Amino acid sequence: MIRGNLKRIILSHSTHATFAAPNAQLERASHSRYAGETMIYKFKSKATGDLIMLEDNGRVILTIIGKGDPQTLKQGIVQPPEMPAAIAALQQAVIEEEARVQRKVDAAGDGGRSSASGGPAISLRQRSLPFIRMLERCHAENKEIVWGV
Repeated sequence: MIRGNLKRIILSHSTHATFAAPNAQLERASHSRYAGETMIYKFKSKATGDLIMLEDNGRVILTIIGKGDPQTLKQGIVQPPEMPAAIAALQQAVIEEEARVQRKVDAAGDGGRSSASGGPAISLRQRSLPFIRMLERCHAENKEIVWGV
């Protein structure tokens, strides 16, 4: 017996399984992602294991490192000579985000004690750190990072 919100598994004729949930909104959300939209980024390198990010997070990281045009969002490469600049851009974006969050906390005047600190639940620092580590290791081993291939 399947417990929780999941009532049954419906196997479609395609290669993926669709899960039927009692909540119609949840059901629509799960089906809408199969309409040809990209759901994840899989960054690959010969120097590290694969790094997988959700589409929105991957798009933010790629935009910060200068790979945000429509073609490179789908498929691209970061060459070792580009990696120091990419690392610096990510580190600078993290510093700017943390400063912005701190300004919001200071403006709230409660010393950061409120439940809504003005920042995202998971910071850019947390989301970008695995990619920064991948960039550092790939640069040290002179290996590129690719995605969408």
